[in-house]
Amino acid sequence: MSRPRGESGQAGMVLLGLLMAVVLGAVVLGGIARGVGVRGELQSAADLSALAAARAMHDAYPRVFEPPVLGGVDNPRHLERAEYLALGEHAARATAARNGAHDISVAFPANGLAPIRVRVTVRDAIAVGDEASVPNAATAEAELAPPGTDPDAGPFTAGEYRGPFAHRQGKPMRPDVALAFDRMAAAARADGVALLITSAFRSDAEQARLFAAHPDPKWVARPGRSLHRLGTELDLGPPAAYRWLAANAERFHFLQRYSWEPWHYGYTLNAGSSSLGFGRGGDDGASSGALPSFVPARFAPAIARAAQRWSVSGALLAAQLYEESHFNPFARSAAGALGIAQFMPATAAGYGLADPFDADRAIDAQAHLMRDLLRTFASVPLALAAYNAGPAPVRACGCVPAIPETQSYVADILGLLHGAGDPSGDGAGALEVRLVR
Repeated sequence: MSRPRGESGQAGMVLLGLLMAVVLGAVVLGGIARGVGVRGELQSAADLSALAAARAMHDAYPRVFEPPVLGGVDNPRHLERAEYLALGEHAARATAARNGAHDISVAFPANGLAPIRVRVTVRDAIAVGDEASVPNAATAEAELAPPGTDPDAGPFTAGEYRGPFAHRQGKPMRPDVALAFDRMAAAARADGVALLITSAFRSDAEQARLFAAHPDPKWVARPGRSLHRLGTELDLGPPAAYRWLAANAERFHFLQRYSWEPWHYGYTLNAGSSSLGFGRGGDDGASSGALPSFVPARFAPAIARAAQRWSVSGALLAAQLYEESHFNPFARSAAGALGIAQFMPATAAGYGLADPFDADRAIDAQAHLMRDLLRTFASVPLALAAYNAGPAPVRACGCVPAIPETQSYVADILGLLHGAGDPSGDGAGALEVRLVR
């Protein structure tokens, strides 16, 4: 039986509609696919641009902290903050253009003497047809990461001790640790106890071999996490000496590091000075003559006295004061920090600082606090982070916490120290370039 003509015409129209829908769908899907591909390319351009900017900043970073004038003559190595940022922005824009991106913006989040984070945003529209386009934005951030910011790398990423060594019983250690051990060993002998050194300084490479042989982090620290890399740690014996050590080691500034290791003692004076460049002589900046040139003359004696009293680098204290208040004894922060060293009221009270606006007493309290933080964390970057953010977040991650202000604070002070000729600040060498998002 034949189908009516009207039904055949309707079927043809339906078929034509289906074909048109398929063709239109293919066009739309093709446009979307191209758009997805372009978006991926733009994100890649943003990532590469942010990394290029960070690398340019990394290379220029130490120059920001070079003195503007040397011997009464302009220092050609010195770079102003605006020039430093311009180098980063130029690198970002040039890299974006090479990767097909044209509508970009470059920003430097957070503050600091030399910002360590750069954000690149690409806003090139995505074409989805011959004439159609849709808005698009791809953002990437890169940073110069201060030492100690990677929790997976362990808390002591300021680097293993690179200074001079002394040897006792054939074991290497920092010279000041060796002298302190001599005093402690003499006292032990007077009490009929002979101290033996079973281990002292161990490099990261040595620690890696030990951990590979005994991969139990309770007994053998992972590479990069062992305090032995700082040259301050001694494993002592024999077991018959453990009781004497527990009762007497603290008198010689040795602290039992872990309750389950009665043989492991760490020296707590000038703690963490592997990253302070130990070996410069004296008390690491305890004299006013060793202070950086940016220290106002009126504060130099107070800094020198505090450095000597608490065995903390005078250059480190000076760099902190510059960063905290620019040596303004009456500074107040929005968060409530007060005075030249920017003490919070509770912290000031805990260190017996009745008047945070008394500059001399505030500097002494600052040195006392830094001595305690260095003993706690055995790392200058971590101690600085704890001064800025408080000990709790530093202790929680064993790193410089992911707080932009804190990371910038740590990087600025290391840069200031480097610019002052102090090995404490390794300049850009202490910073790593990485993409953060």
